[in-house]
Amino acid sequence: MFDYLIVGAGFAGSVLAERLAAGSDKKVLICDKRSHIGGNAYDHYNEAGILVHKYGPHIFHTNSREVFEYLSRFTQWRPYQHRVRASVDGQIVPIPINLDTINSLYGLSLTSFEVEDFFKKVAEPCAQIRTSEDVVVSKVGRELYEKFFRNYTRKQWGLDPSELDASVTSRVPTRTNRDDRYFTDTYQSMPLHGYTRMFERMLDHPNIKVLLNCDYRDVEKDIPFREMIYTGPVDTYFDFCYGKLPYRSLEFKHETHDQSAFQSAPVVNYPNEQSYTRVTEFKYLTGQEHPRTSIVYEFPKAEGDPYYPVPRKENSAIYAKYKALVDGTRGVTFVGRLATYKYYNMDQIVAQALTTYGKIAGMKRLEATLHNNGNGNGNGHKPESDPVAFSGLAMTAATH
Repeated sequence: MFDYLIVGAGFAGSVLAERLAAGSDKKVLICDKRSHIGGNAYDHYNEAGILVHKYGPHIFHTNSREVFEYLSRFTQWRPYQHRVRASVDGQIVPIPINLDTINSLYGLSLTSFEVEDFFKKVAEPCAQIRTSEDVVVSKVGRELYEKFFRNYTRKQWGLDPSELDASVTSRVPTRTNRDDRYFTDTYQSMPLHGYTRMFERMLDHPNIKVLLNCDYRDVEKDIPFREMIYTGPVDTYFDFCYGKLPYRSLEFKHETHDQSAFQSAPVVNYPNEQSYTRVTEFKYLTGQEHPRTSIVYEFPKAEGDPYYPVPRKENSAIYAKYKALVDGTRGVTFVGRLATYKYYNMDQIVAQALTTYGKIAGMKRLEATLHNNGNGNGNGHKPESDPVAFSGLAMTAATH
């Protein structure tokens, strides 16, 4: 008998498996349809011996000390500040747009104060920010919007920015200085030996059993368990009774080249002419020294593995119907990006999983206390000794 069947071995499922096993001495079966743990963060050494991310680049960054310290139990870190460039007008320039971006594109030599005035002049005031187009045009004007954002967004989402929620482009800042880091979070690092090794250590516990190449529906009737934690697509769980929730998917084209470096930055975005959105060179991310180098091209598409929930009002309305079913489903906890139909960064998923564990552990302890107080001879509940369970992590602590 397992205490929990956890569906999905990505961040949400693996963190909860580890916490329930190590923090509450629960017996956990975690299953995944894929042939590996780690979800989309899975990395591996390719045929050339280069560490690559199978599902595109995953860069860890967080403002949450608790999230960083929790993951530090399972990995050492390699300090890493992520930088991205964009191919625009025949130049490779910094993105997010900063002082150097403007000076390079327009052949200027503006100062930080002057570029601030530049942005004010080109910006188009918008009375109400409702769409992703509104966000960008109101900050940097129509021309820069067309150069950097419009076509990239069309490729990435299959929709014009004017059709997407403001949250999509509001994630990318505009800077008046020369800071070319993509993120400014307090903690920015990469797992020293890769994400997969981190997940292996996380799930290395006698109370945890891992079942791969397995659809949970093939085993849920045959393997006894008390409760389920579900991290898969919420519409799939309910057999698409309210229709299919739209996602954007990706196709990856991996290549290895007989040269030490392929491009001038870890990631280069291609907003315009090309059919792909970006190219990642993994050795920048991992710090690996190797005479050859591996890259990946990303091609967004409508069908395939679900990666990005599409942020539109009509999709939120569909999810609201599924959320009502979630709230009425006993014995199942829904956690993670797919189960809640919301885009989260990796650190936010960890924070959500730790918060969920704190609620589960607190509820179980309360139930045990009530049971003991009720009859005086209950078995009680193992005392919670791990402060992570009650850390009070909030989703707002992890922002980008």
